[in-house]
Amino acid sequence: MTTETHSSVNARRPPLPGREFRMAFTSTPRGARLARRLTSQRLDAWGHPYDSRLNTTVTLIVAELAANAVTHGRVPGRDFHLRLRLDPAAELVRVEVTDTRDDRLPPQPASPPPAPDAESGRGLCLVAALATRWAAMPRENGGPGKTVWAEVQIG
Repeated sequence: MTTETHSSVNARRPPLPGREFRMAFTSTPRGARLARRLTSQRLDAWGHPYDSRLNTTVTLIVAELAANAVTHGRVPGRDFHLRLRLDPAAELVRVEVTDTRDDRLPPQPASPPPAPDAESGRGLCLVAALATRWAAMPRENGGPGKTVWAEVQIG
């Protein structure tokens, strides 16, 4: 399911539209790759080109959060959900990745980086370094799972 909405922001100047994109993806590496690619395409369509700092940063954050949802939040037969919100009035993009496991919450703040030769453990360190702020919260509407979100300033 794909949803995109537009809303007015300020009545005194020409309104800048807020944007939203939502989609469910299979909890597989292929689903995580598709989430990353669609994020980059959506940001480009919203006026933030592929090679812009914002597009690159948000796409990397989505890649890390989607990979974590597939690796640590996977429940067989259940999808993970991606929600992107562009809010020009607040000058930020918010990323939300929701999975169906609530027993594996990410550490807050992110754990220190792993040893240089470790094969994993850097994803949330990258998210913490790139995002203005991030956190995890229980899934909305009382469903099983959690949502990990991150916000990135546009300017």
